[in-house]
Amino acid sequence: MKRLAADQIKLGFIGLGNMGSRVARRLLDHGYQLSAYDMDPVKAEAITTQGGVVAKNILELAGTADVLLSSLTNDEAVRSVYTGPEGVFAGARPGTVVLEMSTISPESSRELHRLGARGGIDVLDVAVSGSTTAAEQGTLTLLAGGNPELFRAAKPIFQAIAKQYFLLGGSGSGTAMKLVVNTLLGVGMQAIAEAVALGEKTGLDRERLLEVLSKTAVIAPAHLGKLARAAVNDYSPQFPLRLMNKDFQLILQAAAEERIPMPVTEAAFRVNSDELAQNDEEDFSAVLRRMEEVAGIASFHSAPVTS
Repeated sequence: MKRLAADQIKLGFIGLGNMGSRVARRLLDHGYQLSAYDMDPVKAEAITTQGGVVAKNILELAGTADVLLSSLTNDEAVRSVYTGPEGVFAGARPGTVVLEMSTISPESSRELHRLGARGGIDVLDVAVSGSTTAAEQGTLTLLAGGNPELFRAAKPIFQAIAKQYFLLGGSGSGTAMKLVVNTLLGVGMQAIAEAVALGEKTGLDRERLLEVLSKTAVIAPAHLGKLARAAVNDYSPQFPLRLMNKDFQLILQAAAEERIPMPVTEAAFRVNSDELAQNDEEDFSAVLRRMEEVAGIASFHSAPVTS
């Protein structure tokens, strides 16, 4: 299999949300020819300022691209984009490569791989771990599952968007690893929220508490920025609460299928869901404010920052 280098292939990109748009721009910056499609024409049009081309529909995109990448919101969106009557598999040529980057269930990834194989299309699940800032800087971590030869061939693409990339095993392994990572992301945020509420309730100054906590070894890099934003009551969405909620559901679904108890994750999911019912346009770190409210100490802190 030839290397998927910028001077060898044409890319198609589906899904230009917070992460997808940044990944697509990185690829354009590294010299790739890229056509894109998004249901929101405004998002699609924005890619033209960097030399990207807007495709009229998915069929057109699939029929002209050598490599298709997608970054979509959930399993249902992925199935619609790939398996619908006007989807990728209806328009892509045999030999087309798919790098599917959405956070979906491992079973959906395996299903996509099976359906693609019927048409001579090789699908690699390439789950993304990292923030929007990491996407802009090209320092994402990629978690892949599928064909080792395709993984090696795709390294030029990976190097344009990521700091590190790992092949975890067969199809579905990348998305399975993403669920492992996001278990720690979500549960860790809930643990921080409870710890902060405890500290405040016992009389610690909130600003000082968050400052000192951020200097300790127990705070993961993914949570560090959340403390700084919480200090100024900024819960604007970087990783939206609704997406963390969706991931919790995928995690617990996988756990149920494997008959693995996850009581701490279930508890974190409940708090996440409670906050989501109040406001679905917040960052997942808003569970910190939720725990302050539950503890009866939020009245002084809960007002959002305004510019």
